[in-house]
Amino acid sequence: MVRRHELTDEQWQALQPLLPVSGAKGRPRVDDRRVINGMLFKAKTGVSWRDLPERYGPWKTVYNRFWRWSRNGTLTMLVAKVRVIAEAIDELDREVSVDSSIVRAHQHAAGARRRPRAHTGGERVVWRADRTR
Repeated sequence: MVRRHELTDEQWQALQPLLPVSGAKGRPRVDDRRVINGMLFKAKTGVSWRDLPERYGPWKTVYNRFWRWSRNGTLTMLVAKVRVIAEAIDELDREVSVDSSIVRAHQHAAGARRRPRAHTGGERVVWRADRTR
């Protein structure tokens, strides 16, 4: 059963040729499709790596492959291919959503640490460079 965030057979056929071939010997390799589905699940849900469901393979395998593919350019190629396919069938949503969780607050916003103020005797004096007396 293919879940909403998992690759369909058609999508898998388009992406599979872009994946590096493993020359590793020894332990059987976790299927790349399962691993990619795990990456998609993480992106969709925001779950931590350690909390990935077992159906995607060991979380460490999914993480290691994500890390390796990020470094060697495989993920960049996969995303570019998905973008080309989405544009071809007019399913690319270019709407941008900006909210407070991704916008950095100005340093003077609430919660920012205040600079110490100059004090002389009992009187409080705030020095400002833009004023002359």
